[in-house]
Amino acid sequence: MGFKTLLTGLLLVGGLQSYAQDAKPEDAKKWTIKGENTFLINQSSFSNWAAGGINSFAGNLALNYDFNYKKDNWSWDNKAILAYGRTFQDATKWRKNDDRLILNSLLGLKASEYWMYTFYMNFNTQFTDGYDYKSDNTLGNGGKAISRFFAPAYLTFGPGFAFKKSDNFRVNISPVAARFVMVEDKALRSRYSVDEDKFARGEFGASVDAYYKVNLMENITFENILKLYSNYLDKPKNVDVDYTANLFMKVNNYISVNAGVQLIYDDNVDVPKSDGHIGKGLQVRQIFGAGFTYKF
Repeated sequence: MGFKTLLTGLLLVGGLQSYAQDAKPEDAKKWTIKGENTFLINQSSFSNWAAGGINSFAGNLALNYDFNYKKDNWSWDNKAILAYGRTFQDATKWRKNDDRLILNSLLGLKASEYWMYTFYMNFNTQFTDGYDYKSDNTLGNGGKAISRFFAPAYLTFGPGFAFKKSDNFRVNISPVAARFVMVEDKALRSRYSVDEDKFARGEFGASVDAYYKVNLMENITFENILKLYSNYLDKPKNVDVDYTANLFMKVNNYISVNAGVQLIYDDNVDVPKSDGHIGKGLQVRQIFGAGFTYKF
């Protein structure tokens, strides 16, 4: 089901891109639509190499689209991120190294030059099954999955206010935000602190969503995405953190070098640790590669 879901997502973004290109002139003035398609590759190969080495290959596809609407004092900013990647090594064969489906939406009514009253929504999940390759009881390809499509999925929304200096710098604060942690697979619900007889766990708290993008020098851009959430109903001091940093280095109009790191801490999620045990801990994802980028 995961690859069908991935295909559906690609078709969705393709349809939105087609709509943007075919929009009427009067609509085009209200919409600002930007998209970036990136395919990154990493490869290493060894033959009769005295120092030793493992043949490997990795490919990552990322689609990053912005659909922003503005009319009078109203604005509506939407972002869709679809990313999927796999890596191959002789010893481990094919494994997933990236898998994200993220939808962000922010509706704003201008209150002053830089401040807005807002209502925001954030949704994220993954396309395909994920596995814990370090734990003895979840080894290997086709073994016991620890995540699936909509297992988990996170939906957060609520009213608030935002400071927006530009499209490259904004901070949204919602003191009354609802969040639902949804797990479709019953066998995985306890891993994400969801009761086995329930589809979702509801939370109510405060959230902060910040975005900052800066040009460090010519053709080098640094992007920061920070999401914080505190659940008033259960251990409000244990703030959930999701931080992503991306470095984009443009070689020319079609070739780029990208590096990224994502750090997540959620006290309600059990993660596989390096010693093979399951428990609470910091989740870290890193990606680096050179590839092809197409923007419109």
